Order: sequence, then C-alpha cells, then structure tokens
Amino acid sequence: MSMAKGSNLQVPITALRVELGRRSGPGVPDADASALLLVSGRVRTDADLVFYNQPVHPSGAVRHEGKQDLGGHVTDTLLVDLTRVEPEVETVVLAASADGGTFGQVPGLYIRVLDARQGTEVARFDPAATVETAFVLGEFYRRQGAWKFRAVGQGYSSGLEGLATDYGITVDEPQHAAPPPPPPAAPAAPTTPVRLTKVTLTKQAPSVSLAKQGGTSGAMRVNLNWQVRGQYSGGGREQGRAVPRHADLDLDLCALYELSDGSKGVVQALGNAFGSLHRPPYIHLDGDDRTGALDTGENLTVNLDHKDRFRRILVFVTIYEGARSFADLHATVTLQPQHGVPVEFFLDECTVPSTVCALALITNTGGDLVVQREARYLVPERGVSPQRTVDRAYGWGMNWTPGRK
Repeated sequence: MSMAKGSNLQVPITALRVELGRRSGPGVPDADASALLLVSGRVRTDADLVFYNQPVHPSGAVRHEGKQDLGGHVTDTLLVDLTRVEPEVETVVLAASADGGTFGQVPGLYIRVLDARQGTEVARFDPAATVETAFVLGEFYRRQGAWKFRAVGQGYSSGLEGLATDYGITVDEPQHAAPPPPPPAAPAAPTTPVRLTKVTLTKQAPSVSLAKQGGTSGAMRVNLNWQVRGQYSGGGREQGRAVPRHADLDLDLCALYELSDGSKGVVQALGNAFGSLHRPPYIHLDGDDRTGALDTGENLTVNLDHKDRFRRILVFVTIYEGARSFADLHATVTLQPQHGVPVEFFLDECTVPSTVCALALITNTGGDLVVQREARYLVPERGVSPQRTVDRAYGWGMNWTPGRK
C-alpha cells in the first residue's frame, strides 16, 4: 500500500521486515537503515539505537539484517518483532542516513514494511528528497493497544549523528574533549558512546588500512552473513527471527594464513581445524552456522595483538552442502576490529558455477594490516577441491588431503 507523507495505518502485531531500498550507480551515495526505540520521545540508553555498528537491540525486538545488492537494486533491512518491544517503548523510529552525499542524489529511495512471515507488503512510502543527509522515514507507534505505522519523511542535514543526537544518543567524538559527567540524578550513561562511522569497500575503493581506522590491537571479528533470493519461507521461526529458505545450506568461512616465520596453514571447520586465538596462527573459527543470521552467521576472530606475526591472511568461503553454486546467495562481509571502525563489503551476484569465493586478502605492509576486498568467485576444475582451487589462485603452495567435518 503506497502512503502519503503524514498518513498512517494499523499494522499486524507480528514480526515485520522493514526494507530501505534504492538504486545504485556511479556516484550514488550509500544509504543505511537504522531504528531508535523511544520512551517519551527519547532513547533510554545508547543501546536503543540499532544500526550497522549495533545490529541487535538487547530486547531482541529489532535486528539490523544488512544489505543486499541485486543487480543494481540495493536494500538494507531491519527485522522488527512488535511482540518483543518492551511495554514502556512507545515508538520505534525508522531512519536512514546517506554516506558520501545527500538523499537528493539517491534514485528510487523508498521504505517498505512487509510481513516477515508471509512476505506480503503492508506499507510503502516514497519520500521526496533534496539536500537531506538523514531521514526519519517512518515510525511504528502504539495507539489504544494496537500498533500503527506512520509515513514521516522528516529530513536532517546533519546526517545520522545529528539525528541520533536529537533523540538522546551519545555519539563518540574522539577529536573533542570528553563531555562532563551527568549530575547524580541523571541515568547512568553507557561506558562507551556509540560510534557512527564505518568503511564500505567497493570495486572503486577496494582497500583500507586497519591502522588508519584505529584497528591496531584486540580481537577483530570477521563475519559472513547471507540470504537466499526470495528471502523467507512462510514456515518456521526461531526466537522471533524469520528462518531463511534452504536451512540445510552450509557455507564454511575459512582462512589461509602465512605467518612471518614462513609457516602456512588453513583455519576451517573441515577437519576440525578451528585454529587458536592465543597461539599460532592467532586466528580462530568460532563455529559452523547454517542460518546466515547477522548476529551469528559464520565468524572468524583474528588476534590483532599479534599483527606483526602475520604476513598475509586470505579469508574465503566454500559451499559444503545445500547448493551447487553461489547463485541466488547474497552475502555481506564485515570486519569488526575491537578498537576500530567496522569494514564491510558485499558480494556481487554470482553468474558462474562457483563453489568457492575469495572474500578478503589481509596483507602486512610495513607493520600495518591492509584489507583488500576480493569478492572473487572461483570455479574448481573437475576433481579439484575448493580449498586447492583458492590455494592455486593465490599461490599459497600447500599440500592438501581429503577431510570431513
């Protein structure tokens, strides 16, 4: 249902998928979806902001699911389960921020609300934009025991930072002096303010220095999450989250490594080669996930306290079972240093019969780790394993033997 600015309608009290959509193209700014949970028009703590750096609300009511690029149509989605919104929360604001320009430069901007279980459209709003760098596109609000959705369309010229600050979010601004502590009667502030920055790697800008972004120590999580085209079945649910189709799909996140002493190896679920975080190779595979969910997914952790021990790390993904290629699988890769900004990128659509994809190459350059977006689909020759295929493509020179989980 297409809505005019200011109009409202009642929505089902269920899990709803909120989709921020746009068209991509040269020079088009990125756009990011976010949500704020409000009591009397303000957040209670900084945890009430859900976005790319803080993807899950403590209540589980709102989850940021990440982006997909399907042939030039980009969507960034939130899953809102109204049954899990805490009773004191009156409003869930649905916002967007532009990165690298204004919303007047973003073609085809819209917000859609869908029933997450059925996939049917509940509401759609296409705002008119000019110089705005942030938008309150819509909001869910309580009215007489029911939930309604309102098409808002309120623009900001101060980006996500200005929008978030207006609602009471404490923004991390290391270049300024720290603000004075609140008076004793005020609620306790979170220990760490919200960090609103990120780095998105693209074909045009494929690499980034971790040191320049603050990622020089601590643990760095490498997360892979994915969705299957068609998004959701109408069947099962788990903890308020829609379960993706092809739940038997098993993607394995892996890493080839070469250390400064010349030793080489692989971290992967196959053969239970999960690695170690506090001894060589200082890389650990957290588990083996089959859902693709953003808050779980497949995760590697790299110990940046030993960054000088790394010569290079190649992060890649293989299909273990459940699909013959990466076609129709749309994935997001996020590298989250403990003390730096997140680095993210998206996989292009796969058009070849590939069962292995090189994701990112991390190289030690003069003591700094540089992340290079690869997003390179490889097609194994007949009888050649995905691991051996990626080894040959990047010249790792290892000997491989058959293995299983």
